[in-house]
Amino acid sequence: MSGWPEGVAHERIAVNGVELDVHTTGDPTDPTVLLCHGFPELAYSWRHQMVPLAASGYHVVAPDQRGYGRSSTPEDVAAYGIEQLSGDLTALLDHYGKDDAVFVGHDWGALIVWDAARLHASRVRAVVGVSVPFVSWPGPPTDLFRALYGDRFFYMLYFQPVGPAERELDADPRTTMATVLYGASGVGFAARDTTAEVPPMVGTGFLTMMPAVPPLPFRGPEGPWLTEDDLDEYTAGFTASGFFGPVSYYRNLDANYELMKGRGPEQVTMPSGFICGEADPVRLMDLNGIERMTATLPDFRGGTLLAGSGHWTQQESPDAFNVALLAFLAEL
Repeated sequence: MSGWPEGVAHERIAVNGVELDVHTTGDPTDPTVLLCHGFPELAYSWRHQMVPLAASGYHVVAPDQRGYGRSSTPEDVAAYGIEQLSGDLTALLDHYGKDDAVFVGHDWGALIVWDAARLHASRVRAVVGVSVPFVSWPGPPTDLFRALYGDRFFYMLYFQPVGPAERELDADPRTTMATVLYGASGVGFAARDTTAEVPPMVGTGFLTMMPAVPPLPFRGPEGPWLTEDDLDEYTAGFTASGFFGPVSYYRNLDANYELMKGRGPEQVTMPSGFICGEADPVRLMDLNGIERMTATLPDFRGGTLLAGSGHWTQQESPDAFNVALLAFLAEL
């Protein structure tokens, strides 16, 4: 049984050299809000936002991005660079005959929309990062990670060579998704032993340090947030796509840096905002994100921290998330 709410339509759209599975709702003549998911997610991660946004007067578009679910999965690592990823989004706007949209991105989707705000400024009416704040890398990201972690494990370095991550994550997509979704949630992250030294790279995988997964449903600040039906959706999506495409986003970090390094925060001139779970493990990697954006983004409208929510912000705390996002949109 699908967990998509009534009124959300599904389309398969050819754009920018790929075909994307796209979920939409709302009046196509209304202003568009484009929802960009992260890793490892699907458009399904926005299931709780679609109808409330449409009811508030927005045309809502949420694609399974390239490499994910039943969207196209190019076999070339370079096909997952930021020019292609942001180009998919602007091509979707072209498809719907829209000059611009509010871009909202979670996790990797946040990296994409922050870059799209600079690469395609005229198409981005406003931008909201979720979980991942705006970052200007001081050097190639993998060089920075190697200097920081040395021979200790860091998942973004583990993801760089083709093969090891795919073998681990593809082995059992249902177990992978249950483990990751629980492990980075507010409750799951609290169960992890973060005091232990980061283990060495050799012999360690992405799932190694995740806590034991409890029975479903997983619970969050607003009650159950992931059910068997929800996990079925994710399992089907990643069984179809595998993890080469999703992991290859990380393999383009250095190439994306080279493309974007001359484009600073001063180019994000449109209204911008930020929403994050207070207990998001990504937030712990960058505790000064809101303060930095306040100081550097020309029209930053502020950040909202959602109490008790972990990394899967819009799923763990959908009501609080929707209040924050609609408040931002109302001020545009």
